[in-house]
Amino acid sequence: MLRLTEIKLSLDHTPEEIEKAAISRLDIAPSDLISCTVFRRAHDARKKHSIKLIYSLDVEVKNEELILNHCSKAINIKPAPDIEYKFTAKAPEKLSSRPIVIGAGPCGLFAALILAQMGFRPIILERGKVVRERTKDTWDLWRKSKLHTESNVQYGEGGAGTFSDGKLYSQIKDRRHLGRKVLTEFVEAGAPAEILTEAHPHIGTFRLVKMVENMRRTIESLGGEYRFESRVTDFDIETGSDGEQKIRGVVLDNGEHIASDHVVLAVGHSARDTFQMLYDRGVYVEAKPFSIGFRIEHPQSLIDEARFGSNAGNPILGAADYKLAHHASNGRDVYSFCMCPGGTVVAATSEEGRVVTNGMSQYSREERNANAGIVVGITPEDYPGNPLAGIDFQRKWESAAFIAGGETYAAPAQRVGDFIAGVPSKSLGAVVPSYKPGVTPADLSSCLPDYAIAAIREALPAFGRKIKGFDMDDAVLTGVETRTSSPIRIKRDKTFQSINTKGLFPAGEGAGYAGGILSAGVDGIKVAEAVGVSMLDGDE
Repeated sequence: MLRLTEIKLSLDHTPEEIEKAAISRLDIAPSDLISCTVFRRAHDARKKHSIKLIYSLDVEVKNEELILNHCSKAINIKPAPDIEYKFTAKAPEKLSSRPIVIGAGPCGLFAALILAQMGFRPIILERGKVVRERTKDTWDLWRKSKLHTESNVQYGEGGAGTFSDGKLYSQIKDRRHLGRKVLTEFVEAGAPAEILTEAHPHIGTFRLVKMVENMRRTIESLGGEYRFESRVTDFDIETGSDGEQKIRGVVLDNGEHIASDHVVLAVGHSARDTFQMLYDRGVYVEAKPFSIGFRIEHPQSLIDEARFGSNAGNPILGAADYKLAHHASNGRDVYSFCMCPGGTVVAATSEEGRVVTNGMSQYSREERNANAGIVVGITPEDYPGNPLAGIDFQRKWESAAFIAGGETYAAPAQRVGDFIAGVPSKSLGAVVPSYKPGVTPADLSSCLPDYAIAAIREALPAFGRKIKGFDMDDAVLTGVETRTSSPIRIKRDKTFQSINTKGLFPAGEGAGYAGGILSAGVDGIKVAEAVGVSMLDGDE
């Protein structure tokens, strides 16, 4: 099988033109082509009035070795890589113990799935509820301003990624093609098959709910055990005479002790009480950079026109997205984050008396507005103190947003024109904010540090020069976006175990090793493999 890349065709090409392009690239007779399938499809919109589709094709041909020799200098013709997933371990028939996976978000889900597929019958502990009950609780905040502190956007089956755009792409290095394993399992669970070929696939919230349920059933059919509404409140850590710490189990909020020498910590970036407990128990934790900012909303039609020109509305292209960055004069980097075409801004707090925003889209991406985080990078130097100081920093600005929004879980919002001018908004304009349970026109300058406000004020006009209308007066900023990534890292060694607590496997976003559904799933696979190898090696 050969992999052909950078095959460029017009938006209106016919299916037959794909095979013709492959034949032309290889300089072969049509009769020498056995099969041709699309491996990946992207688009190049740099020239918005002549947008091209870019294909990677897997082709089977007669006389493959001869053709490869003939095309040896062609960088876009190579043997297709082996992308089939191969398990690294297989559990014995009798297990001396079972691994525990804490957290049922994307990372925990794939850690549990791989462990189950290898025969290790994991126990999955999730502090929140099953995904459908969790969805109802989340709607309570959005519709009734009623927060469930253990069942919300952050906590529950599926993790924070359930209430997102369902983006399934990442910039991680993936030499083993583990991302393909993630996508393949999602398709098995009910995702559309096109996620295997689209360069920037997404699923959307409603489909994610059903997929998460199907994957849970698969894990349970393989011997895995789920326990919902089971919050881990302590770790059983043994300290040897040599000072080495070893995990021996976990303690739940009902007092139950579950013994295990292998615990995957796949909590999300908002498990603040868990981070505190780990720190108090002596597990090595360090502060790490993250970003804070606001959500910005524009009419999706404005973004479509700016990106696609006369091709706006073409169903092949769908709703347009964007990626922007600006280095401000005060040294701060400002960039767009988690862009959600045709989506909504959602309430994402997990703590009382705080406002947190995030973005979400359904599979159709047909809502009126486009939204994205406009965030500023910060470092531990901005929040000096112990390794958990970043959590206090986040809480400070989330509380400020709660107050600015009227202390009802409404979010403070400001017209972009007013924000740039430095005057409070008394009303909003043509862009209707999508955030539920509602917004309060306000002055957002009280909701972030001065340096962040200054950097965003400078960045918005710069972004307007890249996307016409981006800094339109009536675009809406809603605050605050503080949970772009974990404020801590639970450092691990080459065996994926905590550097000072053997048997504890930090994983995913909460541990500081992923950012998004795909990368979290990939990290979950790597950690599950490490757990399997460790259990077979008899580590104690």
